[in-house]
Amino acid sequence: MTIGLSFAYGLVCAVVTTQVLTGQVPASVTPAPAAASSAPVTPAYALDPKFQAAMKEAKLYVRDKQLTFASDAYKKANKIAGGQCADCLRGLFTVELTSGSYKSAIAAATAMELIATSASDKSIAQYMRGDALFAQGGEKPKPAQLEAAHEALLQAIVSYPKNGAAHYLEGQVLAKMGKTDEAKAEFEECVKCSSPTDPSRLRAQHFARDPALSLKKMAPPFVVTALDGSKFNLDAMGGRVVLIDFWATWCGPCNEELPHLKKIAKEFAGQPLVIISVSWDRDETKWKEFVTKNEMTWVQYRDADHALTNSFGISSIPHYFTIDSDGVLTAEMLGSGSNVEGKLKKLVARALESQTQVMAQSAPRSAGN
Repeated sequence: MTIGLSFAYGLVCAVVTTQVLTGQVPASVTPAPAAASSAPVTPAYALDPKFQAAMKEAKLYVRDKQLTFASDAYKKANKIAGGQCADCLRGLFTVELTSGSYKSAIAAATAMELIATSASDKSIAQYMRGDALFAQGGEKPKPAQLEAAHEALLQAIVSYPKNGAAHYLEGQVLAKMGKTDEAKAEFEECVKCSSPTDPSRLRAQHFARDPALSLKKMAPPFVVTALDGSKFNLDAMGGRVVLIDFWATWCGPCNEELPHLKKIAKEFAGQPLVIISVSWDRDETKWKEFVTKNEMTWVQYRDADHALTNSFGISSIPHYFTIDSDGVLTAEMLGSGSNVEGKLKKLVARALESQTQVMAQSAPRSAGN
């Protein structure tokens, strides 16, 4: 399962939010506003029809998730640009990291660093290199791999201290190294320079309290506006279990699953469970009519541009994710007939037990105790 390159890509400090595999570039740090007289100059290679064709081709391959071809197209475009195209290298980095070609991703980030023209651009490249080095280690990285990632992220922070993505990832690296106090400090720094509206800010706060949580498999943070106008923030569920259901009105297996989902919503009503259905429908009117007709009373969101879907790295429906009360991704289920209910019962029981323990600890002691 692929859930994204790094949750830090969504952090703003200022760090520009991106989605993996949408053709957009990886996270970038916003530099200080330039003077009006120093407007950016379009490089000559950007006007070359061959360059434009190669870039268009690369983005189409990314859209279709043909990563090997996308990589070749980005390399071709950068060659036409004389190796000076930062957008080409960002795109190349993204597809190489997504496909697990870590050495190539590191090389792309290093090349970006060499052509960086500002401190913030240099910080972006150093952060990206650190991200690839950390990912290269997998679940059980060697000490040397952690140290290499740590050094790259320190360089990124020195180059641009407000790089929230670098602080966030550095917190994860330090937690993996067993340096809990230092990890807390990095997550706190990330919170300080993150936008209050950034969906990753709340997660950084959680990690600042418990850095070990950052090492768990987490769903990508997100905030969406539901059909009823309410805001759904994954990291604001506080002590509740979350079931995410990716579906569409035109999907036969999804329709077969609907009675089961309605049963779950009814069975767990009043318990610490939140369900959010994420639709692939493009026709808003048809989607709304379907939801109303079928009395789908839980949280509904239409992901028409697949931005949220892409952040989860999925390409088929129905698709379910269960997330425990700590925000940890516990299961991924594809297709109809999945034992969603059984998994939810265990997670909800655990959430109720945790709530009971918290209430007992916070209850005032009697005078005799």
